[in-house]
Amino acid sequence: MPCVSRASTMLPAAGSSPPDQEPLLEDAVGSGYSRQKPRDRWHGAYLIFFLLGIGSLLPWNFFITAKHYWRYKLQNCSDEPGPAGQAASDLRDYFESYISIASTIPSVLCLIGNFLLVNKVAASVRILSSLFVMLAVFLVITVLVKVDTSTWTTPFFTLTVGCVAVVSSASTVFSSSIFGLSSCFPMRNLQALLSGQAMGGTISAVASVIDLAAAADVTDSALAYFLTADIFIVICIVVYLLLPRLEYSRYYLSRQESPSLVTVPPDSSVEDEAEPGGTVSSSILTRSAGIPPLRPILQKTALLGFCLFYVFFISIIIFPSLSSNIESVSKSSGSPWSTKYFTPLTCFLLYNFADWCGRQVTAWIQVPGPKSKLLPALVLLRTIFLPLFILSNYQPRAHIRTVVFNRDIYPVVFTALLGLSNGYLGTLVMVYGPKIVPKELAEAAGVVMSFYLVLGLALGSACAVFVVHLV
Repeated sequence: MPCVSRASTMLPAAGSSPPDQEPLLEDAVGSGYSRQKPRDRWHGAYLIFFLLGIGSLLPWNFFITAKHYWRYKLQNCSDEPGPAGQAASDLRDYFESYISIASTIPSVLCLIGNFLLVNKVAASVRILSSLFVMLAVFLVITVLVKVDTSTWTTPFFTLTVGCVAVVSSASTVFSSSIFGLSSCFPMRNLQALLSGQAMGGTISAVASVIDLAAAADVTDSALAYFLTADIFIVICIVVYLLLPRLEYSRYYLSRQESPSLVTVPPDSSVEDEAEPGGTVSSSILTRSAGIPPLRPILQKTALLGFCLFYVFFISIIIFPSLSSNIESVSKSSGSPWSTKYFTPLTCFLLYNFADWCGRQVTAWIQVPGPKSKLLPALVLLRTIFLPLFILSNYQPRAHIRTVVFNRDIYPVVFTALLGLSNGYLGTLVMVYGPKIVPKELAEAAGVVMSFYLVLGLALGSACAVFVVHLV
C-alpha cells in the first residue's frame, strides 16, 4: 500500500548520517510526485494523530488506573476489606494481573484478523467501528459505577473482565489500524501518535488523582473518571472524521488509493535484501485486495520485532501488577501521602509521564539505529528491573519475605527508569519497523509491529500472574 516519503527537510547532508539511521530519513523517491506536498497548517494532522494516540490506549489506562475503585467494588462496596473469603481476596489483590490477561490475549487474535483484513476492509471502517464499540462498552462500565454490586461481587468481576476483553480487542483493532495508516504519513505524525499513547496514560493518572482529591465518595470519583473517558472517545471519533478534510491529509491518503506499480531503486534504504539485485518483486508492490505478503515483512522486521516484544514483555510484568502493589514504607503513619496518593502518584502518574518523556525524546534523538547491536542489548538489559521491583516493598508478600529497597525513593527511581526506557526504546523500534520495508508494505508492517507488541503484552501478562503469586 503506497506511502509517501517523509519531508525533504529531514534529509541530512550526504554521508552525514550513520547507516543505522538511514531508514528513518527521507528517501529521494519523491521526485515522481505530480504536485507539491502541502504543509500541515496549524499542525492540524499532527494534533489529530496525537489525540488519536491518546484514545488508542485510553481504555486500558483508565481500567488499570482506577485501582481504588476496583478495590472498593471487590470489597463488597466497602472501603475496608471484609470477611469475604479467600476468593474475593484473590480477585482484589491480583485484579491487575487478571485484567492484563483479559486485555492482551484476545488482542493477539484481533491483530491477526486485522492483518488479514488490512487490504479487504477500509481503514476508516475498522477505525470507526472499533471506536463505537469502545464507547458502548465504556458506557456500560460507567452505568455500573452507581450500581450496588455488593451481593454479586464475583459476577461483577466476571462482567468487568468480559468488558475489558471486548474493549481491549476493539482498542487493538483501532490502534493497529491507525498506526498502519500513520505509517503512510511523514514520520512526525507517527511519532505524534506514539507520544499521544503515552500522554493517554498521563491524562488518566492525573484524572484519577484529581477525582480522588475532589470527590469524597469513591463512586462519585469513579463516575467522573469514567465519564471523562466516554467524552474523550467521542472526541476521537470527531477528530478522525476531520482528518480527511485537511488538504495535508488528503495528499497522503490519496497515495493509498493509487493503483500504480511502484518499484524501489537499488540504492533505496528500504530495498528488500531477499530479492536478487536488491530490488523488490513487483508482485509484492502491487496494491491488491488480497492478504499482504507476510514473509518479506517478517524477514525485514524480525530483530526489531523481538526488541519490541521484549520491551513490552518486561514492562507488563512489572506495570501495573508489581508496581501498583508497592506500598509506602510509612503507610502505618496514616498520612494521605502514604495511604491515598502514594500509588496513584508514584506508580501510575510517574510511569506514564516518564513513558511520555521517553517517547518525546525520539523526536530529536534516534540512537541506536535499527541495525545496531546496541539496540537489542539495551532491550535485554531491562530485565534487571524485575528483581529491583520484587525486592521493593511489594505487599502482600507470601514467599519472598526480604525487602531490600525499604525506602520510598527506590520504587520512585525504578518506576521513572522503567517508564523512560519503555517509551524511548519502544518508540524507536515501532518507528523503525515500517520504515525499513518497501513503502507499499508500510501499513501491513505497522500491523505486524503491533502484533509483536501485543504478543509481548499477552505473554508478559500471563507471566505476571505467576510472578505476583511467587513474591
